[in-house]
Amino acid sequence: MQLTRAADYAVRVMIHLATLPLGTRVSRDTLAMATEIPIHFFSKVLQVLARARLIAVHRGASGGFALALPAEQVSVLRVGRRSKVPSLSTFVPCMAPVAAAKDWCPAHLVWLEAQAALTQVLKNASIGKLAGHAALPRQGKPDKVVYPWN
Repeated sequence: MQLTRAADYAVRVMIHLATLPLGTRVSRDTLAMATEIPIHFFSKVLQVLARARLIAVHRGASGGFALALPAEQVSVLRVGRRSKVPSLSTFVPCMAPVAAAKDWCPAHLVWLEAQAALTQVLKNASIGKLAGHAALPRQGKPDKVVYPWN
């Protein structure tokens, strides 16, 4: 099972914003560079997050993007759902809501258990917790936040 690229990018944006001091606004270009998201995806990701009220958009000379909620209150599941994270029903026919196959699929219970486990892991992972891990100094770079994608 794979998560969408949009979900990965949305989580990146949220983690980066969560590493900054509360209330800090970041410009679009700075945020795109820090998260290493291709520019053709970036605007769409910001629109999705803003529509979901996960980020705040401030216009004008002192504008930019900031978290709309405390990072500890936002789970990866919440960000992912807003970014259209696919469920197992996308990949496994017997998991579709109206699938007749679930009555005869020998693996249906396993897929249900896998979906529940994935949902729980994503629900328990807060953006704040992930930002805390990202902000840890890495190998002689104490002034730079190092992300897994750097």
